[in-house]
Amino acid sequence: MNKIKIPKIPLLARVIIAIIFGIICGLFFPAALARVFITFNALFSNFLGFIIPVLILGLIAPGISDLGKSAGKMLLATIALAYGLTLFSGFFTYFTATLTFKPILAGAGNFMAAAGPSAVNLNPYFTVEMPPVMQVMSALILGFIIGIGTAVAGGDALKTVMRDLKEVVNFIIVKAIIPLLPFYIYGIFMEMTLAGQVAAVLGVFIKIIAVIFVITVIILLIQFGIAGAVAGRNPLKLLKNMLPAYATALGTQSSAATIPVTLAQTLKNDISPDVADFVVPLCATIHLSGSTIKIVACSMAIMYVSGMPVNLAIYGGFIMMLGITMVAAPGVPGGAIMAAIGILQTMLGFDEKAIGLMIALYIAMDSFGTACNVTGDGAVAVIIDKFYKSATGAGAESAARAV
Repeated sequence: MNKIKIPKIPLLARVIIAIIFGIICGLFFPAALARVFITFNALFSNFLGFIIPVLILGLIAPGISDLGKSAGKMLLATIALAYGLTLFSGFFTYFTATLTFKPILAGAGNFMAAAGPSAVNLNPYFTVEMPPVMQVMSALILGFIIGIGTAVAGGDALKTVMRDLKEVVNFIIVKAIIPLLPFYIYGIFMEMTLAGQVAAVLGVFIKIIAVIFVITVIILLIQFGIAGAVAGRNPLKLLKNMLPAYATALGTQSSAATIPVTLAQTLKNDISPDVADFVVPLCATIHLSGSTIKIVACSMAIMYVSGMPVNLAIYGGFIMMLGITMVAAPGVPGGAIMAAIGILQTMLGFDEKAIGLMIALYIAMDSFGTACNVTGDGAVAVIIDKFYKSATGAGAESAARAV
């Protein structure tokens, strides 16, 4: 007898369902039942606080180590270009949000403090303290030291340990954190409904999602405009050839899972196969313009409506650190936001509720950000291909083989 195969519900759909049910249950649940989910949220939040330093170490160290030291100028040029485009996207988003968020969010007020006349504030039944083994910044620094050290000096045994740790981290994210996130978000929206805050939050969500989508489109036009100017080619035609990769990423929500399509479409832009084979998989882990746009815009929106200070002095360092922290974020939906939670807490001062809202808002836009990431990889490939043709005068294929 054949088993009935139940289709897997995408993460975005699960999050939307969690938000809807959280709001509905917040209107009708008795306090005793609501406290069960508030208790779960308290435990899950403590677990996140414990595991985040481990996640950062497990992602950063092997990610930097795997870049190696022997790929030569092509590696350095690709890393510099990908990081530069990621930074540009972050700062472009910051200045755009600075101009647009204040007027469109003017009526939102401080929704973290807002409460209706029937607001109910409940406490968990119990909590379990889970102190982290190290601070977030300690994990970042240790990850940089181990990653750079093993990339430069070798150390095969330590590399193996770090890769094994990355596998453990990926397992925790895929099998524990991501499946439980909808329940966590459900509890947050149920609690906000009880506190009379949910209407303001949903109003903010709709406005921010629209702004982020527009920013991702503008960034792609800029990236391919630069690529077209460098290569002397029609940028709109280059971008058109990458649209199947964009559409695929909307469905997979994963840069890694979209690599085959990204690679095929990059080749249609007359990029050398050797250059494409090198640049596309590498950029799937280091070029995160779309993810940076989402994190910067979402965090700024939450800070604005929470009454927290927002200025370039705060966000300049945050954006530069964000581009490094997300390197080799796992190729699963929501991987980048998991890697970024640590600096959201340490550099922007996000608390449990702000992190929960950040995750919900980020995942709501996850498809568009991932699509921006992989489509922009095609622009990086065009520029790198032109760079090596110009540097050698012997064509991109021989240049890539010589590296």
